[in-house]
Parts: sequence; structure tokens; C-alpha cells
Amino acid sequence: MKKYLLSLLSAGVLVTSCSQPQEVNPLLVEWDTPYGIPPFEQVKPEHYIPAYKAAMAAELAEIDAIVNNTEEPTFENTIEAYTNSGELLGNVSAVFSSANGVKSNPELQAIAKELSPLQSAHSSAIRLNDKLFQRIKAVYEKRNEMNLNPQQMRVVEEVFKGFERGGANLPADKKEELKKVNAEISALQLQFSQNALQETAAYTLVIEKEEDLKGLTEGQIAEAAARARKAGQEGKWFFGLDNPSIMPFLANAENRELRKQMLEAYLNRCNNNNENDNKDVIKKLVELRLKRAQIMGAGNAAAYILEDRMAKTPEAVYNLLDQIWKPALKAAKAEANDMKKIIAKEGSNIELEAWDWRYYAQKAMQEKFNLSESEMAPYFQIDNVREGVFHVANKLFGLTFKKLENVPLPHEEAEAFEVYDNDGTVTGIVFFDMFARPGQKRAGAWCGGFRGQSYKNGERVLPLVTICGNFTRPVGDQPALLTTDEVETYFHEFGHGLASLLKDVKYQGMGGYPRDFVELPSQLNEHWAFKPEVLKVYAKHYQTGEVIPQELVDKMVRAGKYGQGFATVEYLAASYLDMDYHVLNEIPADLDINKFEAKVLGDRGILKQIPSRYRSTYFSHTFSGGYTAGYYSYIWAEVLDADAFDAFAETGDIFNQDVANKYRTEILERAGEEDAMNLYINFRGKEPGIDPLLKNRGLK
Repeated sequence: MKKYLLSLLSAGVLVTSCSQPQEVNPLLVEWDTPYGIPPFEQVKPEHYIPAYKAAMAAELAEIDAIVNNTEEPTFENTIEAYTNSGELLGNVSAVFSSANGVKSNPELQAIAKELSPLQSAHSSAIRLNDKLFQRIKAVYEKRNEMNLNPQQMRVVEEVFKGFERGGANLPADKKEELKKVNAEISALQLQFSQNALQETAAYTLVIEKEEDLKGLTEGQIAEAAARARKAGQEGKWFFGLDNPSIMPFLANAENRELRKQMLEAYLNRCNNNNENDNKDVIKKLVELRLKRAQIMGAGNAAAYILEDRMAKTPEAVYNLLDQIWKPALKAAKAEANDMKKIIAKEGSNIELEAWDWRYYAQKAMQEKFNLSESEMAPYFQIDNVREGVFHVANKLFGLTFKKLENVPLPHEEAEAFEVYDNDGTVTGIVFFDMFARPGQKRAGAWCGGFRGQSYKNGERVLPLVTICGNFTRPVGDQPALLTTDEVETYFHEFGHGLASLLKDVKYQGMGGYPRDFVELPSQLNEHWAFKPEVLKVYAKHYQTGEVIPQELVDKMVRAGKYGQGFATVEYLAASYLDMDYHVLNEIPADLDINKFEAKVLGDRGILKQIPSRYRSTYFSHTFSGGYTAGYYSYIWAEVLDADAFDAFAETGDIFNQDVANKYRTEILERAGEEDAMNLYINFRGKEPGIDPLLKNRGLK
């Protein structure tokens, strides 16, 4: 932290005065907390903008020191110095990003808007700094003469490639054009995400008649009553568009008209021609992304983005999606037929529609396997599920966990744990914040961090990892009981957490995992969630403590692949949608977002009862950034994770220590040290094939 203060002083942005003491900005001083955890409770909204400006100035001072170094460029004074710069800005950004994601409010959203152009300009000032690039280029061109070790060589190549892909080689006029395009993209992505957050929070289904609650479980009804009570509407029931509220409603509510109303509100978020409408935002985004790609010499946005992914080309992505689409569609049609038979038996004389799918899928599951979510939920109490997650990490890697008390927390509902490695040393800290907060917390589940793993003075710096969900919260005396989807999500996000906690690379700037490899650790971790030997450890009835009966486990195993037609089709639909926007070589002046979406999915023969998992106007993965031309990554990584789990299964022991150790040392610890496929082959001994995925999803 001392070097930050020196940088701030040299940049002229830190002023101290004995006669005029100023309030200390907690984001700009050394954090005297256990493990250097950010002092979350001390940070106020007014601290963020000054902290960002000071941290940006500090990073620019660090860059100036590199650029103005009169010595010949070397790995140490240029590449390593660059990759170690900006630490203060990273700390400030992590705290703000977390706050804006888990406890957002109009004040924080306004700060985010104010920050967007500042962040874009700051990034461009570094990425397009020609003097800095010339020093990096000088090291790159002489790298083979510098006696670098393999890790150093990798860092040099990754840093150089990053600058090239950021426009460092462009002529001056193109650099200026790129700066403007990047700033506009950044602002539009922020606008998209804020619109989606506000639109999701704006809708509430208010039920006043008790008969309209038929089919819902006691827990679901109690949660809806609690929401109404919180809004000052005692005696009513509130349902929202966040997943813990809407998905159980669609699966259980007998009132078909209300199911329709809920689903249509869900599918039409940011598509209502109001102040939160995202259609024009999308059109501008795809235009600007194409323009950026063309500035960089690529034909379209997807071609530019995929160049440094495992897939490499749009053709490779479509080839994978197309191989899975037909068997998935076939399975979905079979599932639809099961539901139509039930409808016919009931004599209700209705046609199966999208708002009926989850409702009749539950009935089909009950009829075919004598199994329902309500039967399983009592065994998936949230704390027990977490213990199951910990159990798997312990069996595979010897990790143990101890709850941390009296430490700063990113939200009052969060919990913190020390993570001990198999040698008894602490390998990192992990926070859990798992409950939904509509209107405050962004949708979905994610794994982030407040500090990544690194080395300083030869010592490993511990990562601070955070895992967030939007799960159903406790109601009254009943604890939070998770759905099977939520259980799987818990294991998924902790798989990301393991990748952060066990990472052990010496140099920053390795590049990490490419987007279409990053889901391997998370999706692989899902495989243990419902294995009988794991269920026996954590699936305990929340009232009696009874371990899940073998009969119920057997039912779950038999039913495990049912519903994969629907799940795969809705996922692939979103993947096609994402790709089709970004392979456009020109954007029609009259691009109609709804018509484009309908054609993309209609031409491929999607069933009318299965909407895309994300419709365009709330498809945050692609239009808020992160997974742009990359939503396919989940299924790409599933080819890897299905094959990787076979490495365990083939031994007859899903906790085989030799396989687990090889997975840890060749993949988890070495993020970015080699090309992703090389890392995988080092672990598995071969490239993966698609058959394990098809088998895993019951599509083969």
C-alpha cells in the first residue's frame, strides 16, 4: 500500500494537511483487517469517484515510470512492471463492482454511469499508449534471446497479443476512432444492464384470492406473503420476475391464466417501449461491435472475438451447436408428447403452450418416475448443500473450511470462510451471498473476487473469492430449501471458486482461461452434486435430520436425464441468437430486434413452447459484455467437463486421488500458463470428443 501512496503523491492527487485534516477515504489506505479484506462497512458512495480518480492517477504514474525508464526494455522493467501495475485500481473496482451487484440502488447506478466514460478513457490511455507498446514490442521481438523460462515467455506473448488486439498497432486516426467506439460500447452495456435490473424489479403479480394459489407449496405461499407484507400489503401474495419467485410459480400454479401472465411479463422485459426498453440499445451495440471488429481488420464481431478463444472461428462454434441441436430437438419433442398425453387424460382440451411447459413437466416427472421437486426440496436445506459442496472439495483436494466471525462482509447476509489446504495452510478466503434481493442484486449466480492470487516478494498472496446466488430465502421457521437447479448452481459456482482458490501462478498477465474454457471447473464440479455417495452425506431432511432415503435417490438417478430436451434446446437457442447477431457483416438500417430473433429461432425449427433461455432484450450475458459471441462457451466447456468426469468414472472411484491431483496440478493451478487445450491434454492425455456430452445429457 505504501507504493500506492507514493504514486498518489507523485501524481499530485493525494494532499495531506496538518491544519486542515480531511476524512480518510477507506478505499485509499492500507486495510488493517484480517487477510486484508476490504473494509466494506466503512465505504460510502461518496468515496468511490475520488478513489477511482486517485487509483487511475496512480496507475498512470506507474505506467509513466515504465515508459520513462531509460534502461533497455527487459522482462522485469517492462513486462513484469506492467502486469503488476494498477493494483489499487483493481481493489477499488472490485469493491464497487460488488456493491453495485449485490446492493444496487439509484445512487450507485448513477456512480456507475459517471464512471463508465472515465474507465473507458483510462483503459484506452494505457492500451493505446504507443511508447508503452514500443517497449513491450521490443521485449517481444527479443524474447528468444532473453533466456526466459516458459512462464515468462508465456507472459510476454500474452501481454503483446493483448495490446495488439486492443489496437496498439493501429494508425493514430484509427486509435482515436477505436477510443470513441469503446467508450460508446461501455456506456451502452451499462445502460442495458441497468434497464434489465429495473425492469425485472418493476413487475409484481399481486394475488388477492387464496384459490389462485392452488398448486403452490406452503413454502412458496409463505415467501409470497412475506414479500407482500414487506411492501405493506398484509393479506396479499406478491410474485416477482426473479427466478426464485417465477420459476416455482410456473411449475406449480394451477391457474393457467396467471402462469401465462407471469411468463409473458418475464419474456417481455425491456421490450415494452418504455424508458427501460433495450431494443435500440441492442441495435446500437451490434453496430458498434461490428465497427470495432472492422477497425481491427476482422469481417465481423464474432470472428474478432473468437480469434483468441478455443473455438477460434464462428464455423467451429456453429459446427458444435448443430451437432447437438437435432438430438436435443428430438428429445424435446418426446417430452412435449408426454405432456400432451397428460393434457388429453385430464380432458382440459387445451393446446400445450410455453406457460404450460414447466407445469406439465412436473406432472410428467411425477407420472414417469413418481418424483417431484416438492418431494426432494426438504432434503436440500441450503446450509446442508454448502456442506455437500465442502465435502466434495475435501474428498478431491483435502480442503477444509472454517467460518470466519467478526470480519467485514460485502453484504450483511454474506458469510465468510477460511479455506485450508491439505497441508493445513490457508489457501484463500471465500464469501457466500446466496439469497435473492429483487431490485438490488443483479440476476443469476456468479463467482467473483476482491483479490486474485498472485506472488509478492516470493510469497503467495491469498485470493479473496465471492460466490453470489439468487436463491429462495428462509420464511418464518422454515430454512431456505433449494430446488435441484439451485443445488446444481451452488456446485457450479463453487467450481469457479475452486479455480480461484487453487490457482498458483507466479506471474500476473498470463491471460487466464479463455472464455470457452473457463466453465470447465464449474461444470465439472456439478457432476458430484447428485451422486448417491455424495447425497448420502449432505441431503438430510431439514426437520428430522433423516438422510435421503435410498428409494428417493434411486428415483433421482432414473429421472436424472429427463427434461434435458427442453434444457438443451432453450440453451442452444440463446447460443444461436448470440452468434447470429455477431456474425453479421453489415447491420441492416431497419434491423428489427423482435423479427430478427423470431427468424433466427424459427428457421431452425424451435418448438413454439420453448422460448430462448434469454430473449434479446434481457440477454445480459451477451449485451452487458462478458459472453459476447461467447454464450456457446457453456456447451463447449461441457464437451470438456463430460470427458473430464469420465477420467474419474473410468477408475471406478469418483474421488480417485491420482486423477484429482492431476486435475489440480495441470488445470486448476496453471490457469493461463499454457494454451487451454494443452492444459487439458496434459490432464487427460487426449483431446475430448462429443460423445460423453451427448450421453451425459441423455441425447445419445
